[in-house]
Amino acid sequence: MFKGSVTDIFFDLDHTLWDFEKNSRLTFKKIFETNGIDQDMEDFLSVYVPLNLEYWKLYREERITKSTLRYERLRKAFDAVAYEVDDRTIHLLSEQYIEFLSSFNHLVPNTMEILNYLKPRYRLHIITNGFQEIQEKKLRMSNILEYFDQVVNSEMAGVKKPNRKIFELALDMANTEADKSMMIGDNIEADILGARAAGFKTLHFNVHNEPLHDYSEMIQDLSEIKSYL
Repeated sequence: MFKGSVTDIFFDLDHTLWDFEKNSRLTFKKIFETNGIDQDMEDFLSVYVPLNLEYWKLYREERITKSTLRYERLRKAFDAVAYEVDDRTIHLLSEQYIEFLSSFNHLVPNTMEILNYLKPRYRLHIITNGFQEIQEKKLRMSNILEYFDQVVNSEMAGVKKPNRKIFELALDMANTEADKSMMIGDNIEADILGARAAGFKTLHFNVHNEPLHDYSEMIQDLSEIKSYL
């Protein structure tokens, strides 16, 4: 559908290529065991996962700081499951979570297949709101860094997706134009609406089972990208 009109493809990283939920689960398992946290993992994650998404939305909207995000998502999750833990331990777990998260390298199914398909045909890039200190490590540890010409993060840009400026910076760094570019990501607000406002073509990777919408073409599996590009 978009063949011939696209030269550059920009991917989101977390939840799109890098399996955030699986790697996050493994990280919590490790740091809970290390610190003697005797809390059922499924119960904890059932409250942590939506809280994390909620706090990331606040962070994208510049309503909280990075340190508040890291602390509050854990504090609220432990409070929700009624597990008593002091602030010192919360801060320790927060630091260890960031330290160990990028040491796990599981990718979303069919990531390697689609990257190998796209790489000879297009220039590939990353636009991520993730923290600068770990995003490139995630790419490197999962052996996909070499696929991407430019890796643009929100700390580098000074703004977060969906702010138009991060998409414009990415275009400048990639030396390309919006009408020749496609953004592929999981978040409607940050990836799809943000990129569309900057003039990109878009493809929504619907990993969160969101309802049908008119903002963008939608895929359920990365392998479906072949139908469009």
